[in-house]
Amino acid sequence: MSVQDRIRYTSLHSHLMSAAQAASLIPNGANVGMSGFTGASYPKVLPQAIADFARAEHAAGRPYKINVWTGASTAPECDGVMAEAHAVSQRLPFNSDRIMRQEINNGDVNFIDMHLSHVAQQAEFGFLGHMNVAIVEVVAITEDGMLIPSTGIGNNQTWLNMADKVILEVNMGMPIQVEGMHDIYQNNVLPPHRSPININRADDRIGTPYLKVDLNKVVAIVESNAPDRDNVFSEPDEKSKQIAEYIVDFLSQEIKMGRLPKEMLPIQSGVGNVANAVLAGLLTGPFENLYGYTEVLQDGMLDLLRAGKMTTASATAISLSAKAFKDFVDNIDFYRKRIILRSLEISNHPELIRRLGIIAMNSMIEADIYGNINSTHVMGTSMMNGIGGSGDFARNSFLNFFVTPSTAKDDKISCIVPMVSHVDHTEHDTQIIVTEQGLADLRGLAPRQRAKVVIEKCAHPDYRDQLQDYYDRALHTAKGIHTPHILTEALSWHEHFLKTGSMKM
Repeated sequence: MSVQDRIRYTSLHSHLMSAAQAASLIPNGANVGMSGFTGASYPKVLPQAIADFARAEHAAGRPYKINVWTGASTAPECDGVMAEAHAVSQRLPFNSDRIMRQEINNGDVNFIDMHLSHVAQQAEFGFLGHMNVAIVEVVAITEDGMLIPSTGIGNNQTWLNMADKVILEVNMGMPIQVEGMHDIYQNNVLPPHRSPININRADDRIGTPYLKVDLNKVVAIVESNAPDRDNVFSEPDEKSKQIAEYIVDFLSQEIKMGRLPKEMLPIQSGVGNVANAVLAGLLTGPFENLYGYTEVLQDGMLDLLRAGKMTTASATAISLSAKAFKDFVDNIDFYRKRIILRSLEISNHPELIRRLGIIAMNSMIEADIYGNINSTHVMGTSMMNGIGGSGDFARNSFLNFFVTPSTAKDDKISCIVPMVSHVDHTEHDTQIIVTEQGLADLRGLAPRQRAKVVIEKCAHPDYRDQLQDYYDRALHTAKGIHTPHILTEALSWHEHFLKTGSMKM
């Protein structure tokens, strides 16, 4: 099959061009909306062409940088190559690439870390500026000019609506059989004229399988033939397995206590090895007929679908290892009936998360003894990846879990600290903290009660006495003891690490 065969709207054949030609259509300073969500469906060839164009402009003494907006993270061949060429001035709302992270933390790229559910609507409201160009990966274009999405949706429909110009990448490496897996619905009427979103179950479909675009805005179509980022996940280690076991046992107990329905509520799981381990725990757990309502479908959720433990998984992107993606392609007819890919506005919509009663599980960098969570900053100042969708789900879920091993860097860093060095989720949003040491259920507890449970259940033994000593002294010296702190010492653990390479004192 040729790329022309995938462009069934034949009038667009004349728009086929090289990536270099398409890149030259993007002016310096442009706001560019790109497809891409957690390593899925990002442009595969345009970013390298943009990087090459930027280098040529810089060599000629001309400035060239663009502002890049996506759904979430992309890959080294997207974010990485553009960052290396110093082709990006602003980036939002999420990044996981090493080189782009360096540019952000060096101050060379202005990074706007946003709740993912906020991005599309703030763009539509005009809060972020005017969008000049959209670059969106698709699998094919139908006879009537509709776009068949690839493995991720993210903010693609919003970018297509807003942009002055549209460049499409038709990825020949993606299976055409994904057609029909997507459910694209937009409620982009501005307040106060919005109407309710008619989703009552995780498997409801209310939209169309296609992205829509004004074909008069399409200025270029570029062929690509490359897989998504290989999201390599480690086999669950003992710490991850222990965290998963605590969560599965807790959910079973909640059902026995009558606080969870026997049929369970839809599951959301964040990105990473610990999250995948939790899903693996559900695979061997007692729960049946599960539903997924999440932002990213990873290997672990695919395993649940294949085993018949999960009935349907709803997400905005499929982000898999190479091995899992092969299974997805080989059994795509099976998965197409069980996977729904939605726009990010729907997958992360706060009202839907609240109404459907999602059980949310997300990772963190550190937690403090009162339940404040840092998901984004290392030692308070260096951006890791971004808040992503964790805030969307944590604040609005039926139950939320924040998970991490109790230590990092060969036990030199405690992930439970007196005060977090950066706050992404306040104590008001945190229900349950889990490490391999134990599970702290913070529901219905005041700050001093929380501190006792967090230190006892979640702290590593190497740091438990140190935390208890801090808390005891704060309790007896703080002027107010609703939330006892010694302000001159609250961040001393982080300072000690920066000076000595360890939090152990």
